[in-house]
Parts: sequence; structure tokens; C-alpha cells
Amino acid sequence: MPRPRQPLSDPLDAFCKDTDAYISGRVGGALSSLTFAAKDIFDVAGYVTGGGNPDWKATHQPAERNAWVVQTLVNAGATMAGKTVTDELTRGILGENAHYGTPINSKAPGRVPGGSSSGSAAAVAGGLVNFALGSDTGGSVRIPASFCGLYGLRPTHGRIPLDGILMQAPSYDTIGWFATDAETYARVGEVIFQKPIPYSTPKRLIIAQDAFEEADDQVSETLLPLAEKIAAIVGNSTTERLSPNGLAEWAPQQNALQSKEAWDSVKDWIDWVNPRFSFWVSERYNFAHSLTDTQLAEAAVTRDQIKTRMDDVFASGGFVCLPTSPCPAPLRGQPTSAKREVFSRILRLTCIAGTTGRPQLTLPLGEVNGLPVGISIMGDHGSDEELIGFARTIEAELAG
Repeated sequence: MPRPRQPLSDPLDAFCKDTDAYISGRVGGALSSLTFAAKDIFDVAGYVTGGGNPDWKATHQPAERNAWVVQTLVNAGATMAGKTVTDELTRGILGENAHYGTPINSKAPGRVPGGSSSGSAAAVAGGLVNFALGSDTGGSVRIPASFCGLYGLRPTHGRIPLDGILMQAPSYDTIGWFATDAETYARVGEVIFQKPIPYSTPKRLIIAQDAFEEADDQVSETLLPLAEKIAAIVGNSTTERLSPNGLAEWAPQQNALQSKEAWDSVKDWIDWVNPRFSFWVSERYNFAHSLTDTQLAEAAVTRDQIKTRMDDVFASGGFVCLPTSPCPAPLRGQPTSAKREVFSRILRLTCIAGTTGRPQLTLPLGEVNGLPVGISIMGDHGSDEELIGFARTIEAELAG
């Protein structure tokens, strides 16, 4: 029997105001005590998936069925409280939407929540729901999780079915979720991956030296001691440079290839509708439209080189440890020029998992001047459950 809907309180502007999508969870399921929210790229039967852009919503029909992951969670008993704000068509990393506003980051007042899964992260950080769904293409789960002090996974590419979501760039799109603690995170993960997630520990930890060098000094000074504590839990660690010539050389290829796929996904719709976009989003699509075949071919060569290098890094097993973001959450309302710099620095760290399709889990263990900063563990393909299990181990060890 469906549970009655509770009035939705949203002091953080995390939820979409133009939809009342709600689904009561199955009574008695494994997640029956939990509530969740879904970024407004996930289909809910009977409602239009808005994608953070009013013209997209106005030109699309209501969904006929629930997205696979939404239905799976509801079948397990979780109640979906509503849909959350997202950057336009997921083309952002800071969480500022020109049409629907910026959700409030309760863990870093006056600062952005991170995007594009901004509303989902804000809702969980502010205690409005127990967990929330997001998506991660270029960092859109990992970065909001870092900025808002949450756990957040970019899974192995292809591990979680993408049925019923608004796609950006299919070679990079993944589904993730947010929670405030590792136990809740694992509980949700067991439903999504449909297998138990016990405590676990990898056989070695690789501390990515060049990744820590990309971070602000205060971030590195905070996170490196945490990396050493994590290494002590493992009992076997090494320090390596992932990129022979620096991670700044790795980011442009994903920016180009992902942007091209994002353009291809919506170019016909843009041509037909001539939609309203923020300057930032328009700039991103214009960049993609301007890419030449030569530039794309060169980016593909670099992508293959990165994949080969990371295959070598993981050849002996273990996890890689790195900062999730180079900085804490930036202030809200910064000029576009400042956003470009932050975006470029963030992509140097997020592109590693995105390019190679590997899972990366950010843990909310760091703080700089009262602002959350996440530290990440990255595993080889298919090690998603082990990453979450290790997060449980780390949380328990550090708490003890």
C-alpha cells in the first residue's frame, strides 16, 4: 500500500519548483526507511524530465516509465521525495543555474554546491533526504560531493544501466549517488549493484603525487596526511606520478571528446528550438561545434595513451589515492573568467577516471578553513563494491 506523501520542505532551493514528482517506496523493502531525491535528468513516469532548461522541458513529453535506477530503488522500499535542480543539460561543474538558481550549500555557506548534480548534493548535505541520485560525466557527482562534504561515486562506466536518463556524452555518462556516511552509501549500493558490500581493504595503495601537486597548498597539506592514514590501514603503499609530463596534458583530450559527444546529443534539438542558454553553457556548445577533425583525432590519440598508462598503474592491483578537487567550493557568483580557471583545474583531476572508465569514490574526510574537501580512492574496472567496502573500513578505522 502506498505511503502518504509528506509535505516537502525545501529551505535550500535544492528541489525543482516546477514539478511535484514523487514515488512512494514499497513497504518492507531493504531501503524502506530511507528517502531519496533524483536529479532532474532521471525519468519519472508521467512527468517531463526537465534537464535544468525550461526550453528543454517545454519541448519534451512526459516520461512513460521510471528510469531503471529510480524503479530499482523504489522497489527496494526507498521513497522518492522529488526531483532536484541540475546545471543546464548537465553542462556545468559549479551548480549555478541561470534559470532555476543555485541550491544552497549548507556545509559551505555563500559558496557553490558544485554541479551538475547540485540540488541532489545540497539536499543530502542539508538533511532533506537520506541519499540522492546524480550523474557523473566530467565530475558531476565527485565535485558536488567534495564541495558539500559527502560520499559520492563515479562507477565503472557501464556498470549501472542508463535506461531512462537524459544523456550528455554516452562514452562518459555514469550514474552515482550521494550520502553522508559510508554505511548508508553501502546500503544503497547493495541495492543498485544487487550484491552484498562487505568491509574490504585493497592489497596496496598508490598515492598519486602529481594529483596532489595540482591541488591548492592548503588542500594538499590537509589531504596528504589523510592519504598516509589510509595507506597505514592498507599496510602497503607507493607514491607514483600518473602522468610523465603532468596532468595538465591529460585534461584537454576529455574536454574535446566529451564536448563533441555532448554537442552531437543535442545539436538537432538546438537547431530546431533555438533554446535559451546561459553564456557559460552557450560557450561550451560553441567550443564543441568549433572542434576540427584533426583536433578530435589528436585528442583520441592522447586518450589511448592515458588508458595505456593507467592500465600499467593498475597492473599489480590496488587503489589510487588522489584529491577529488584542487580546491574547496568557490564563492557563488564569480565572473566567467574565474569559472574557466576552476573548471580547467578540476578537469585535470576528474579526467583520469572519466577517460579510462574506472570507478572513483570521494570520501568527506578533509576540511580547509571550515570548508569540506574530499579525498578519493580510485579502483580498476569493476571494483566499485570494493571501493565502497574500503570506505566502510576507513570510516570505521578513523572513527575508532
